[in-house]
Amino acid sequence: MKLFDLHGRKAIVTGGTRGLGLGMAEALLEAGAEVVILGSSDKVHEVASGLSTSTSACHGVVVDLARRQQRSEGFDAALAKLGGRLDILVNAAGVQRRHPSEHFPADDWEAVLEVNLTAVFELCQLAARHMLKRNVEGPDGQGKIINIASLLSFFGGMTVPAYAASKGGVMQLTKALANEWAAKGINVNAIAPGYMATDMNSALLADEGRNAEITARIPAGRWGNGDDMKGPLLFLASPASDYVHGVTLPVDGGYLGR
Repeated sequence: MKLFDLHGRKAIVTGGTRGLGLGMAEALLEAGAEVVILGSSDKVHEVASGLSTSTSACHGVVVDLARRQQRSEGFDAALAKLGGRLDILVNAAGVQRRHPSEHFPADDWEAVLEVNLTAVFELCQLAARHMLKRNVEGPDGQGKIINIASLLSFFGGMTVPAYAASKGGVMQLTKALANEWAAKGINVNAIAPGYMATDMNSALLADEGRNAEITARIPAGRWGNGDDMKGPLLFLASPASDYVHGVTLPVDGGYLGR
């Protein structure tokens, strides 16, 4: 058995048009999977076309993950593009809002929780229903669900209470779903990226003092990037992790160890 081979597998990646989601979609394609990326604009089709190779197809579906009806419709559209089969779900989409907590707008709180936690739960449900039905009808390998948590699943941060709450929730949700679905052929795990050089962290990257402070604490001596997520993702998406359930794996250059 080739532990990290994903040929013949079908995957959905939310937030796959940029940043960490894009890097993880690339990793799945490089390992042989067919992939649908979900994005919030028509750009998703251009990105998907650019990712497709002669051996691994990538498709794009436009979905506003802040809207419940669109989440369900988008999942169904993605499943149709994959020929009605899903083996891997990667919940990589996320949003961020920064305000002092005493002035944090309720609308921003709700917007962050809706995309970062509620949408993750609902997409996990939709994927699991499909995977469980398939396993009952005839077991055909493990289903893999990979959620994207954060270092703020472990500590609180500053001026990002909604994001911290949502990512703490993702880590606990991952454990709860793993408890119910592990014995039914579905692995549910999460990755907690450290400080990554992405658009979401543009404010921190632009703050020379804070940037230097963060970098000094990272034993690896640098911020991460999308390529750093590829190996951990392939581990959790492949047969190599068949006995791994409910884990949140930090990919942080050693940050949490200090």
